[in-house]
Amino acid sequence: MKTTVEISDSLLRQVRKVAEREGVTLRALVERGLHRVLAETKPGRPFKLRRVTFKGKGLQAALRDASWDRIRALAYEDRGG
Repeated sequence: MKTTVEISDSLLRQVRKVAEREGVTLRALVERGLHRVLAETKPGRPFKLRRVTFKGKGLQAALRDASWDRIRALAYEDRGG
């Protein structure tokens, strides 16, 4: 994929010298640098679902031993699901 990146003239001159000295293309150096940045970057914080509860004492007594299918059916009762 092609893209345009604006960098300072002095940095470009330095990079071109390194590319010439190493016998590689400017593209190869840019890709190498981007790979290094990605490798050094710490992954973001993992998503953590916050705990949310309703005041109460859990499931109604009649549903304490019910299967998930039964609870879901009751939740969607009269909703077309």
